Amino acid sequence: MNLSCICFFRVEVTGIPHLKWFGVEGEYNAMVIDLLGPSLEDLFNYCNRKFTLKTVLMLADQLINRVEYMHSRGFLHRDIKPDNFLMGLGRKANQVYIIDYGLAKKYRDLQTHKHIPYRENKNLTGTARYASVNTHLGVEQSRRDDLESLGYVLMYFLRGSLPWQGLRAGTKKQKYDKISEKKMLTPIELLCKSYPLEFTSYFHYCRSLQFEDKPDYSYLKRLFRDLFIREGYQFDYVFDWTMLKYPQIGSSSSRAREMMGKLPLNPGPLAERVEKTPVKHEVRDRFSGAVQGFARRNGSSTGMHGNHSRHRSKEDAPSSKDAVHTITF
Repeated sequence: MNLSCICFFRVEVTGIPHLKWFGVEGEYNAMVIDLLGPSLEDLFNYCNRKFTLKTVLMLADQLINRVEYMHSRGFLHRDIKPDNFLMGLGRKANQVYIIDYGLAKKYRDLQTHKHIPYRENKNLTGTARYASVNTHLGVEQSRRDDLESLGYVLMYFLRGSLPWQGLRAGTKKQKYDKISEKKMLTPIELLCKSYPLEFTSYFHYCRSLQFEDKPDYSYLKRLFRDLFIREGYQFDYVFDWTMLKYPQIGSSSSRAREMMGKLPLNPGPLAERVEKTPVKHEVRDRFSGAVQGFARRNGSSTGMHGNHSRHRSKEDAPSSKDAVHTITF
């Protein structure tokens, strides 16, 4: 990974893990960061592999913010997937953190703003399940691809699975080819069938972007914020896993507001600021214990989140030899 990518994570930014140390340890590039909570994949499993629309929309707002921040610093993530988003702990348990920069790539110079050139015949970098169509086609990745991948993550949460999961093949290349074919043959309207049109609009927008285009992140967030308002949801950071852990929170809206803190209906700029604001300690501190239980399980390649091997298949493995061994404490 480019060292300049590591350096800007030393700045304290919402949703970016605080970097304690980095360097070479044996054969590995190593990073030491703050201990974080469970990944969204962990929590997805905890919630029986389905998230409600409310939870997905609250997550979407933060996820787009995280991707936008990386892009603003001149980097692509190139491996957007549920395993690479972790919740915070304690007073930051409502914040989503983006992790694993092993496949991150600088796409422009921050001084000259010169964009990397368009190229083809590239090997697939990232996780095939969430890779963009252009990535499957061998096109150099740019900002549009991170956002398309994020769209697949959102639909995965809503649907419970994606149409190209579970495909069998003899080799990894054949597997990738089958995923690519199924993905390209699945119309966006079919992928998003029975779900709000905003998700279809999201994909159409991402796929309309040209290679060097700067995405309109505000437009994408507004799509989901307006839907959130129309659905009458309260932006209270009561996620599905909160309800499972503390079902009494959902027993009455007044109790939920009392325990989680009353936040505005409109999840606009104020909601972005509230990401940094703790809700009532009564719930947050108790729930953080459960979160730490997830975080401390062993078996993850990063050492930061739980063992998802039961739900992983070959297309989940990032396609790259680059790796960063991550240590937490």
